[in-house]
Amino acid sequence: MKRTGSSRRKTRSLFKKNVKDKGKISIRAYLQKFKEGDIVVLKSEPAVQKGMYFRRFHGKHGLIAGKQGTNYKIKINDRGKEKLVIVHPVHLKKCQTKN
Repeated sequence: MKRTGSSRRKTRSLFKKNVKDKGKISIRAYLQKFKEGDIVVLKSEPAVQKGMYFRRFHGKHGLIAGKQGTNYKIKINDRGKEKLVIVHPVHLKKCQTKN
């Protein structure tokens, strides 16, 4: 059986930006740095397709495991299995921790 669609199939509303947020991308978000062990949330920047994750991981949080070039390796718990996802920093937000 032939596979239907691509990796961004059914993501029209999932990866869509809010009307108020449309425009140029923030350079700060593009060049942000993270340390190993930081907790981050995967929130896509639809204007940049490079280094984007699979749609199932949208909104998930994970731990930074390392760096690979300009991208970061993130450990995510996906349905009871730990997975390693390689994501560009523009698609990551630092998670707010409660102290």
